[in-house]
Amino acid sequence: MALAALLLLLLAAAPARAPQAADARQEAAVRELLQRLLGPRAAAGFAVSVNRSLAAGGLDTYRLSSPPGARERVRVAGSSGVAAAAGIYRYLRELCGCHVSWSGAQLRLPDPLPAVPGAISATSPNRFRYYQNVCTQSYSYVWWDWPRWEREIDWMALNGINLALAFTGQEAVWQRVYLSLGLNQSEIDEYVTGPAFLAWNRMGNLHTWAGPLPLSWNLKQLYLQYRILERMRSLGMIPVLPAFAGHIPRGVLRAFPRINVTRLGSWSNFDCTYSCAYLLDPGDPMFQVIGTLFLKELIREFGTDHIYNADTFNEMSPLSSDPAYLSGVSAAVFRSMTGADPDALWLMQGWLFQNQPDFWQPAQVRALLRGVPSGRMIVLDLFAESKPVYQRTESFYGQPFIWCMLHNFGGNHGLFGTVESINRGPFDARRFPNSTLVGTGLAPEGIEQNDMVYELMSELGWRQEPLDLQQWVTNYAERRYGTRNAEAAGAWQLLLRSVYNCSGLCVNHNRSPLVRRPSLRMATELWYNKSDVYEAWRLLLGAAAELGASPTFRYDLADVTRQAAQQLVSEYYLEIKRAFQSHSLPELLTAGGVLLYDLLPELDALLASDPHFLLGRWLEQARAAATSDKDAELYDLNARNQVTLWGPSGNILDYANKQLGGLVLDYYRVRWSLFVSALVESLNAGTPFHQEQFNQAVFQLERGFVYNGKRYPAQPAGDTLEIARRIFLKYYPHTMRRGRAGAA
Repeated sequence: MALAALLLLLLAAAPARAPQAADARQEAAVRELLQRLLGPRAAAGFAVSVNRSLAAGGLDTYRLSSPPGARERVRVAGSSGVAAAAGIYRYLRELCGCHVSWSGAQLRLPDPLPAVPGAISATSPNRFRYYQNVCTQSYSYVWWDWPRWEREIDWMALNGINLALAFTGQEAVWQRVYLSLGLNQSEIDEYVTGPAFLAWNRMGNLHTWAGPLPLSWNLKQLYLQYRILERMRSLGMIPVLPAFAGHIPRGVLRAFPRINVTRLGSWSNFDCTYSCAYLLDPGDPMFQVIGTLFLKELIREFGTDHIYNADTFNEMSPLSSDPAYLSGVSAAVFRSMTGADPDALWLMQGWLFQNQPDFWQPAQVRALLRGVPSGRMIVLDLFAESKPVYQRTESFYGQPFIWCMLHNFGGNHGLFGTVESINRGPFDARRFPNSTLVGTGLAPEGIEQNDMVYELMSELGWRQEPLDLQQWVTNYAERRYGTRNAEAAGAWQLLLRSVYNCSGLCVNHNRSPLVRRPSLRMATELWYNKSDVYEAWRLLLGAAAELGASPTFRYDLADVTRQAAQQLVSEYYLEIKRAFQSHSLPELLTAGGVLLYDLLPELDALLASDPHFLLGRWLEQARAAATSDKDAELYDLNARNQVTLWGPSGNILDYANKQLGGLVLDYYRVRWSLFVSALVESLNAGTPFHQEQFNQAVFQLERGFVYNGKRYPAQPAGDTLEIARRIFLKYYPHTMRRGRAGAA
């Protein structure tokens, strides 16, 4: 613990580690947040003050009270705007029974506002509560406008986030840098990807694909970044800006033919047409020229809070395992930061250590980390809830780290969580011998799903010990819907013990047959008892008479019905597979007919009834970001390709799968229809089913969807309760009759 305390003092002391906005500015920002959240009348009941001296030892603190005779019912004091906002949300949760999440808010306030009993205070056990994954920028934020960003930053503040990536607008700065280095526009256009794939362009994984990036994009994103940074800083957050990791466009080789450059291998299933990054040698003088030039230009444009992110070897093998080479790379990256900002602190994703453990042995990890002075790098233990790295690296060999919950890959829909792990993981990390833990974090690749998991993890960032999960989830259901309901509470207890309590070896990337290209070798195993989901479904429908007017309840009912339908798809798939293998054409036609002509259309109708599950909304957001018809077509292609083929030829097929109204019917159902037809044809002809032939045929349908330009509704249609009830009445008896209570 002595080492952690020393690191905390170092982080707190330097100007790089504290909010720069004046206390008065942060107070004003929190009052404005209250107005947006509650309206002026309710907001008038709160007195907000920010005083950074409350943060003893650099740890954020808030205090809630209701002094007798005070004009305002609630006084909130915080060491930062974020701390004050977190205190407000605790008051709203615990004393008013309110709830704010991505899927909706329940803000029915008691009148008058209840007084705070005595005084309530909390101090965060760690310096940082971090948010985002580099990939979130593309999977979730890519098409956002300012109103959507404003809501997100409000949500971040209420959940106590004080450290977050701020990557928007960097392409405009890179454009200037590349032009100043002598590249021409065509060389820049050839390098940069389309908007939906920028996350991997920035990390050197991809170039060119789905581009070129219109200059209008750069300008719009630049101005959006001004607003994002102003709001984050005004609330006392520390935005993390990007830095140079060493990857360069091919055009730099023409402009500087003598530079020392090597080419990394291909990434994922892409060939060198779209991957194989050029990496500057860390000892080449141009490494410092480019890195420092970019960061100076970025700081000139946006200012700085002195913390920067760079990831040189994200899912790419370094050229050498020699520790001297690896420490040279990290030293060069850090030196390019300090060349522009002497107070620089490097925030690095630790995904590479988990992703390629065979390469990153102790000597290699130690070399990369110790190429940077102790305390000047913070490592994000990105997947700590499932595969923590700090345990096998002696707490990252003395560098500070943040215990992160990754949770979601690709922005998939699907109920999932590791609640037992996240409830104890940060506390275990703090007690680890010579722990260098300095924070907890949320690091999902995609957001706007599984609200409960994120609220739980955010609350743990302020706790000194684990929560009683059963009691917590009961309270969660009550405030989410605005009233206590026994059936809803019972449903959440079932979900808590099943889908949300994944432990051991389980995959939190949705691999359901529903969202995968069909084959006869699809995995259907589950980590939970699927009858718990069917029973939770029944209980939620039973609660609909009382709770049906609640938007958050309707969302949850749609989501649980979607999960039940996903399980049913697996069951019908197994029936189709068994019928084919036993050469039973009638059974194949029956199971295939139910799947194609009832279950999938019903699921699509359900999803189309909720605004959060609309393909049309995703596509219209993409088009709305454009300034011309040509750009709108490009963005539409980007949006469609990401959630389906993920590359020109299905390179990362179905990775970012979504269950959306329109997508289920026109993409997944079309694939399943071809699959069932191919199996029927095989049985009729007495010939084997050939997966490769099917893959070639279905690829044409998949590619056709990406390029067909069809417009989809961006507004919901139909009654969620009615559709969910109809699906239940049809299919719940099926689950009981077949006796499928256990995992498939």
